[in-house]
Amino acid sequence: MKFVQAKNYSDMSRKAANIISAQVILKNDSVIGLATGSTPIGVYTQLIDWHKKGDLSFAKAISVNLDEYCGLPVSHPESYRSFMDNNFFDHIDIERNNTYLPDGMAIDFSKECKDYDQLIDDLGGIDLQLLGVGNNGHIGFNEPSEEFYIDTHSVELTQSTIASNARFFEDDISKVPKTALTLGIRYIMQAKKIVLIANGEVKMNVIERAFSGKITPMLPISILQLHSNVTIVYSKV
Repeated sequence: MKFVQAKNYSDMSRKAANIISAQVILKNDSVIGLATGSTPIGVYTQLIDWHKKGDLSFAKAISVNLDEYCGLPVSHPESYRSFMDNNFFDHIDIERNNTYLPDGMAIDFSKECKDYDQLIDDLGGIDLQLLGVGNNGHIGFNEPSEEFYIDTHSVELTQSTIASNARFFEDDISKVPKTALTLGIRYIMQAKKIVLIANGEVKMNVIERAFSGKITPMLPISILQLHSNVTIVYSKV
């Protein structure tokens, strides 16, 4: 496990983007696991900048996202498909057919979850997984629980996660979806490399608890203690 301290959010984003760009340059058909939320936006902005300068191509890369809200059509501005298109995919040369997210509008969520796991198996697994972390220690939408959920699954979001995400829904908690589909712990842990990004005092407290205490599903991020290739890029401000 490697800890990389950054000076600020911009520096954190650039350092994390460096790791991702190196992965894509060395293996242009890499399967990259991607995350949403406010923290990764700077990483995507930096990768877009390098792409536009001609330094980086995603033409043969494949992406698989961690999660998607249930009940939001892909056209909804707060769906994670819209988030990824607006903040990343629309600005690089990745093939649209090579960008995957769980289908939050699926009729049968159980089947959708099994199909998503099969997709990742068929792709040969994830080469590099980008992760953020929630204030309650969730990764993806793997929320604090009595047990680790191994496979992709539907999850009831905790009230703290709903409240945190309300800022994306005009600060109206009633508009935030209450359920989501999320990649399970198995495929996160089977990723060949993991890059975890975190900034701010609250996230620093979560990181300290996760990597200095016991592994517990009540703090899902703590499972990363068992991974052999994790880089944590963090900024205290």
